[in-house]
Amino acid sequence: MQRTTIALVITFGLLGCQASSPSEPDFQPLLTSIEQRLDLATSVAVHKWDNHLPVEAPERERQVLSGVQEMAPDYDLSPERAAAFFADQIEANKLIQYTLRDRWTVLGQRPPAAPLDLASQIRPRLDKLQATLLFKLARFDRHKYPDCRQALAHALAGRTNDPVRHQALVRATTQLCVEH
Repeated sequence: MQRTTIALVITFGLLGCQASSPSEPDFQPLLTSIEQRLDLATSVAVHKWDNHLPVEAPERERQVLSGVQEMAPDYDLSPERAAAFFADQIEANKLIQYTLRDRWTVLGQRPPAAPLDLASQIRPRLDKLQATLLFKLARFDRHKYPDCRQALAHALAGRTNDPVRHQALVRATTQLCVEH
């Protein structure tokens, strides 16, 4: 019994050592959700390609930004902070879409993939991620981090070997370390 107690104390003690301190930003939860949103960019691009729609969707962008501004106070975020963060998410998503469309235009077709419906399949996923991203952004914002930009650059450096995805992550996190 005593060995079990000692083992548990050591295990939990070591786990505590792995957690980020308030002076070290833990980008991982937020970056994971950002990447999940970026993963949907391919499905959006396929839908827009198949339906001959432009990448730019200003009305939809306004709806998203308006929605996050309305939801922001529920997450203890300012509407301006939420809108700026989501504007970056939208631009990162479009970066991937434009890159894919360019590749597909050169090839004369897109790769075979089962298309998903934008309204009934993709947007519900984006909406769910919207709430998750607001929650994780608010949790991230509760702390002030010295050298946030440098720590973010290091966190991004090891996330992907794909240069387009890396650029999209950089774009999606442009204002993450901005004072709010």
